Amino acid sequence: MKATFSDVVITGMGSVSAGGVGTAQLRETVEQGRCMLTPVPDEILGEKGHLWGKATGFRAADFIPPLKARKLDRCSLFATVATGMALKDAGLDMAAIAPERVGIALGCGFGGIANSEELLRGYFTKGAEGLVPMLFPNTVPNAAASNASIEYGLKGPNVTQVQRFCSAESAFLMACRFLEEERADVMLTGGADDLNAIMMQGFKSMGQLASHAAGFGEGSGIVVLERREHALRRGAGIRGSVVEIRTIGSLLPGREAEGAAILKGDGKPDIVSLSGSAAELPILMEGMTDVPRLEMGPLVGRSLAMGGVAMTALLLSLDDGKRALHLAASPEGPFFAIDFFGGPSVRS
Repeated sequence: MKATFSDVVITGMGSVSAGGVGTAQLRETVEQGRCMLTPVPDEILGEKGHLWGKATGFRAADFIPPLKARKLDRCSLFATVATGMALKDAGLDMAAIAPERVGIALGCGFGGIANSEELLRGYFTKGAEGLVPMLFPNTVPNAAASNASIEYGLKGPNVTQVQRFCSAESAFLMACRFLEEERADVMLTGGADDLNAIMMQGFKSMGQLASHAAGFGEGSGIVVLERREHALRRGAGIRGSVVEIRTIGSLLPGREAEGAAILKGDGKPDIVSLSGSAAELPILMEGMTDVPRLEMGPLVGRSLAMGGVAMTALLLSLDDGKRALHLAASPEGPFFAIDFFGGPSVRS
């Protein structure tokens, strides 16, 4: 599938990850190429040699009153704080805009697992009396988008995508569609995931610590997308534009070469971002040998929705007038390619 866009622009960003809290710290991590992964504590896995990207610098109380923060799961806290950063970065005053014209489309892979485990542990050990009602609303992946929209009064489209390592990219595509169809003027999009001990233990039991779950991370990357007309009308600073999104669901045996089709975009990119398992797929990498690469997994970790952080890092690295390509993939699919153009001008 190929979708081309002519009036979807980027006006703001926010991020929380092992690379720091805020886009300034993320930019510094990228520029220095600094690995922020740390050893998984021995007591969690019972063995050494594994790394993870924990957002250790994040303190919810720095952004949200403690009584409110304790009602949210960690994934929701990431998404809510990153959304607030992105709205501020875009100069959006929610009091001056129709709330039903502002929506959120979020990718989420593992949000709610920690709360689900705690809720079910109470039930299985103590029966119905062990259930904690406050945990229940945060046991589902769409809790993060819902809590962020409640916090900032976003009353437009609200969707959550769970699609393996391309969860954030799938949400990004939906956000662009909402703008193109004029169902919203502003869409916040990206991804959010958290990481905890029970997840790592589950990965160990499935034998995935050295493969799909290697170097897992947590955090949230949020991008503000607007219809160009709306952004210009309110005098927003335009950081770039979305050019085209190409995606393939899966590659059948013997037809793997079709994966290269998603690389055929709007001119040769000046920089390519790799997310999920894209760097592990030769069919994608063969056409990228002479293009500067930005791979966030080795720096801050990867997860099903960490493509939001990867896209934020890419846009922070994109100069005006330059082209960027974001590639995301799961081992057997889906595959996403998103073309960006830097700066306020329309691409040539």
